[in-house]
Amino acid sequence: MAQQKEVWQRGPLPDITPLLQPVAHALLQASEEVNEYMDGFPSALLWQRPAGMASPGFHLQHLSGVLDRVFTYARAEGLTAFQFEQLAEEGKDAAHGYTTSELTARFGRQVDIALEQLKNTDPAILTEYRGIGRAGLPSTVIGLLVHGAEHTMRHIGQLMVTAAILKLDFYKKD
Repeated sequence: MAQQKEVWQRGPLPDITPLLQPVAHALLQASEEVNEYMDGFPSALLWQRPAGMASPGFHLQHLSGVLDRVFTYARAEGLTAFQFEQLAEEGKDAAHGYTTSELTARFGRQVDIALEQLKNTDPAILTEYRGIGRAGLPSTVIGLLVHGAEHTMRHIGQLMVTAAILKLDFYKKD
């Protein structure tokens, strides 16, 4: 069976300006990879930190949170109280105990929201200034959108390695 091409190799995505195609491709690739790597991942391992690495649960929360925050800044909006709560929760389990499928689905929803924003982003504003955080650190709309995609892919790589190590150890015990 032939392996499916990566998202960027499948051609342009409808309704997304050519300048933002790489961002959309990266986010869709990330979503596919999270679903693939976390399929069957035991929820009991979400908060394990092998060799002190960040836990899979942290990565899944952070993937969703950073996309939400960076894309919020790209819209020239400040963070909400809920976004600050989500940021403070990163790396912590919920009282009810998160499942792998819950955190994976949360990331999928955030990618869908981000893709909708990309579809509605006017290419004419891509070089407009955007301040980041309370300090108003300088960026642009395109800078934030690209950073959201590259930061996401960086954490996908870290998540893949951590999940693989944990799965290997988990299934060795059987």
